[in-house]
Order: sequence, then C-alpha cells, then structure tokens
Amino acid sequence: MSAEKAAGRAENTAEAEEIEVRDPVSAPDAEGVPRRTTRRFPLFTRDTARPEGGGRAAAGDAPAPARQWPVLLVLGLVGIGLLITALDVFRAGTLVIGGALLAGAALRWLLPSVGMLAVRSRFTDIVTYGVLGLVIVLLALMAQPDPLLKIPFLKDALHFTVDS
Repeated sequence: MSAEKAAGRAENTAEAEEIEVRDPVSAPDAEGVPRRTTRRFPLFTRDTARPEGGGRAAAGDAPAPARQWPVLLVLGLVGIGLLITALDVFRAGTLVIGGALLAGAALRWLLPSVGMLAVRSRFTDIVTYGVLGLVIVLLALMAQPDPLLKIPFLKDALHFTVDS
C-alpha cells in the first residue's frame, strides 16, 4: 500500500509541475497539487491577490511618482488640508481633507487602475473613502462657532446629554 501511495505522490508531483496555476486564489492541496474545486477561499493561502485596480496608474517606464499619481494626489490634498488647519483655519482645512477623500472615492470609481490607492475591492474602497470624506465634510460644516450646517435634532439630542 505504501508503494502505491509513493507512486501516487510521484504522479501528483509530476502533475504539479505540469499544472499552470492561473488563479491567484488557488492553493495547493495536501499533496502540493494546486487545485480549486470550489468558489470558496482555501483554508490556507500561500499568496494574496492584488486589489482590483491595484496595478500601476501609469506606464512602467514612467518614474515612480508618476506611476502612483492618484494616491499622491489624495495624500497631497490631505497634507494641504492639514497645513491649512495648522494655520488656524480649521473649517477650510477640514473641508479640504474631506474633499481629498471624496476625490479618492471618485478616482477609485472612475479609473481602471489607481495604483496604491486600491487597498481593498473597488466597492469597499469607494464606500470607505466616500463615507469618511462625507462625514469629515459634514462635521466641518457643523463645527462651532457659527456652524454653516445646522441639524435641528442634534441640538435636542445634546440637550438630553448635557445639563445647563
């Protein structure tokens, strides 16, 4: 019986050398043969797949910063927003930061390849960047003193939490 197993393993090893793994999520089974029998992820992964759209945003012969221009644009805008906030223009700086995240969501939605701006799946990135950007913009608009956006039920909610 052990001779048959050894022959089977040798056969599987030969098959493993011949099999070309095209699916980035497939993993070898117990004998080391790459197989994908179900649509479920394997129990043990050997590698991680790059996010959809995670390739270079520019041609490979372009310099490194040009290949990653979407994430550099978003980070640059966030840096400008932080600088504006540090110069004591809180509302404008936070609006720039929120706008940068909304721009990141728009870039992730519109462009097929966004480089390192692609962290997760396209849907998750768009929702994450969009929700965080929207919340930051809304909070900046509601910041005291003299809020530009007044939501009536928030004042009532605050009335029940703080005693005058």
